[in-house]
Amino acid sequence: MTDSMIGYLTGYRIWDPSGLPSPNYFDVGEVFNVTPGEASSDRVDATHMKSPGRRREFVNGLIDSGTASFEVNWIPGNGTDEFLRTHFEAGDTRNHQIEFPNGVIVTFPASITGYSKAVPLDDRLTATIEVSVNGEEVWSAASAPTNIALPAISGLAKEGETLTAWEGIWTDSPSFAFQWLADGTPIPGATSSSYTLDGTYIGDPITVTVTATNSAGSDTATSVSTANVAGA
Repeated sequence: MTDSMIGYLTGYRIWDPSGLPSPNYFDVGEVFNVTPGEASSDRVDATHMKSPGRRREFVNGLIDSGTASFEVNWIPGNGTDEFLRTHFEAGDTRNHQIEFPNGVIVTFPASITGYSKAVPLDDRLTATIEVSVNGEEVWSAASAPTNIALPAISGLAKEGETLTAWEGIWTDSPSFAFQWLADGTPIPGATSSSYTLDGTYIGDPITVTVTATNSAGSDTATSVSTANVAGA
């Protein structure tokens, strides 16, 4: 059986020195086409007077890392548009990353050299971003996600109120699953990103455990607890 795959779930990220809570990678939104760098090597003619068989001889020369590109659904003025415009106008070189569906990641230094927008009459707005690769690619195998910032809960711990989970910050682009707990005990069926409190758990503190999963594995992290649930 073939191990081939489609490009669905491929991600494109660019180093963001101003990212919060600390410098990190910016996930480019709504990418629908990615062309990785197309490197080529010079072919240097090394033919001499006694080249064997009256044949030209060549040696490999310098490697040109070439260009890459990606296309996005363009939403003028949104976070992705502002980030890409800022990077383009700065003219700087930053690490770019492509994460493939199997979790393998290629990282390469690059700068944006073209930002072309298309505004058709009766179709979606798109943009094509041309990238000049300025160094060597580094390939890494998929790794399991690691938690950088713990999950958190927003909302009032009171009967009838809805609590909402923030998944936290994780490495390696995982998907998330949730489990709400009352005083450390899992609440049956409470596995979405929000939970509406009823009278069952009055007096108990509430936490949420987030399980982050990618192709290389999974890990969990639990939020700080709320105050004890109050009655209505």
